[in-house]
Amino acid sequence: MKRVLALALGILTAIGGFVDIGDIVANAEAGARFGLAHAWVLVVGVIGICAYAEMSGRVTAVSGRPVFDLVRERLGPRVALANLAGSLLVTVLTLGAELGGVGLALQLATSVDYLLWVPVVAVVLWVALWRVKFSVLENIFGLTGLVLIVFIVAAVKLGPDPAQLWQQASHPGPAGGEDWGTYWFVAVALFASALTPYEVFFFSSGGVEERWTSKDLTRSRVNVFVGFPLGGLLAFAIMVTSATVFQPRGTSVDTLAQVAMPVALAVGKLGLAAAILGFFAATFGAAMETGLSTAYTVAQYFGWDWGKRRRPREAARFHTVLIIGILVGVAVLMTTIDPIQLTEYTLVFSAVALPLTYLPILVVANDRDYLGNRINGRLANTVGTVYLVIVVAAAAAAIPLMLVTRMGGG
Repeated sequence: MKRVLALALGILTAIGGFVDIGDIVANAEAGARFGLAHAWVLVVGVIGICAYAEMSGRVTAVSGRPVFDLVRERLGPRVALANLAGSLLVTVLTLGAELGGVGLALQLATSVDYLLWVPVVAVVLWVALWRVKFSVLENIFGLTGLVLIVFIVAAVKLGPDPAQLWQQASHPGPAGGEDWGTYWFVAVALFASALTPYEVFFFSSGGVEERWTSKDLTRSRVNVFVGFPLGGLLAFAIMVTSATVFQPRGTSVDTLAQVAMPVALAVGKLGLAAAILGFFAATFGAAMETGLSTAYTVAQYFGWDWGKRRRPREAARFHTVLIIGILVGVAVLMTTIDPIQLTEYTLVFSAVALPLTYLPILVVANDRDYLGNRINGRLANTVGTVYLVIVVAAAAAAIPLMLVTRMGGG
């Protein structure tokens, strides 16, 4: 049992990164509009986040310090400030979207408007992050999020034609009625969602919270190479169920209820209940990740005491930033912007901010002063460099594609 719980950090990080509110709907919408023509993006995204999360976990395990802390020390306050500014904007907006996602999941379960749930969710989130131990949070929400495996069950029970799915996946491109601009906009958004900056900052800081040392390198890598592919698999299952049910009918997907519909058709009411529980766990887990990441990065930049392993009075500024982040997220939602639309915007901003996050990580992972003989090998540097090129290309294309396609509307 202890070995299973040891995977909880990786599972929580992966589920929060791959199947938060935006990704749930984005993968379903991609499946409905393009079938499995974007399946390759999930593969590319999983490999990329695994490569950089492994670097981040290794840096933390060997140095005993979070990546963002070392970025500021190694590259200086100006570079770290640019990194902080870009990631903080994306993370706080994503926090707002996740709070809205929890509200939408509760709306599905209770028929009470999600905006009425948002303040309640925000208070519960604050109390949980203030009072509950880090290990308890990651175990509860990381493992509960696995209920989303019901989408894998649904994908099998729906009985899609394997030959047709392979045809879609192996011949990427726009389906009938779609264009290349929209296809690439969706691809960039899905790629950005897989490598959202808060994932590596949360994973690295979580390693410090759990007091990783060099002896925990294997544990860190197991978290990475089991957790993130599992998150990618769940995202793929959502795409498959949507492609099976909605694409043949030419129906688009833009609500959480529609995402759950294939599960209800395949598994029935029990499956629908499991899907709603999974939505709740995934979005609440992502809200925890983004809330903590907001406070982690600010506190680490300014050199404050931080972390849930410290009492609130010992890390007062850390907890103050956490509260402010939650309040800002609530304030954004109170403008009545749709949480799903909000996440779509954050994915575009995330794509633009990716180079500011991943280049410094690659630099720190090659610094012998911090890692000694644990620096990147040739394979890690090759993969890291290739992904930097991809990241820069995605960052350059994100805003032009957003404008040309009107946020993927065509």
